[in-house]
Amino acid sequence: MFEALVTGATAPEIEGVRVVRRAALAATASDVLAADGYLLGTPANLGYMSGALKHFFDQVYYPCLDETRGRPFGYYVHGGNDVTGAVRGIEAITTGLGWRRAAEAVTVTGEPGKADVEACWELGATVAAGLMG
Repeated sequence: MFEALVTGATAPEIEGVRVVRRAALAATASDVLAADGYLLGTPANLGYMSGALKHFFDQVYYPCLDETRGRPFGYYVHGGNDVTGAVRGIEAITTGLGWRRAAEAVTVTGEPGKADVEACWELGATVAAGLMG
C-alpha cells in the first residue's frame, strides 16, 4: 500500500512536487514545517493508529499547530478487522492541526486487494497533483 501511494505521488504527470519519505519515528517538526502537504499511513493496532504515528503527532502537534493550518493531507489505514479507532484518532488530530483532507481516506480491513492498492495510488496522485503549481 505504501509503495502504491508513493508511486501515485511520483507519477510522471506530477510535475514540480518533491516527495520526501520519512518513517513516523524519524519525522520531525522541521520536516512537517518544510512540507506543503502530507501523506500518512498506518496499521490499525489494537483498535488505534500505530504507536509510531501517535508518537509523530505528539512530537509535531504544538510546534506545527499555527504554521501548518490549511495544508492538504491524505491517509490510509490497514487493519485486520477494524480501523474505526485509528480513523477517529487521525481525524481528530488532523482536525486539531487544521489540516485539510485533500482526498478520501483509504481504509482496508483484511488482506489488501487490487482495488485497495489502486486506491492508495489514487490517494498519492490526488494529494500530489493538488500541490502542483
